[in-house]
Amino acid sequence: QVQLVESGGGLVQPGGSLRLSCVASGTSISINGMNWYRQAPGKQREWVAVISSGGSTNYADSVKGRFTISRDNAKNTVYLQMNSLRSEDTAVYYCNRAHEIKWDWGQGAQVTVSS
Repeated sequence: QVQLVESGGGLVQPGGSLRLSCVASGTSISINGMNWYRQAPGKQREWVAVISSGGSTNYADSVKGRFTISRDNAKNTVYLQMNSLRSEDTAVYYCNRAHEIKWDWGQGAQVTVSS
């Protein structure tokens, strides 16, 4: 069974930075595209960024130019570097594979952007 564990969240002031990690166990992520998603209070989960198995990336317009997704297949880990954070980035962040059949969701990483 695949397990996803997100970490690296926290409280940060507007304009600050955080780096999230997502470690997968029970499978290798190397052949999978991987997504980051987020869910703000009272809102539906939304897609944030994707990285293909070959390393190509794409981003939601709301984070383009501020967030960077990367992967380390040797560590079975996907990262999300978040810079110039805004209050509207406050959410629980999740990772999962870029496939219509998702792995079980992890607990997510809480990111709170507030002064």
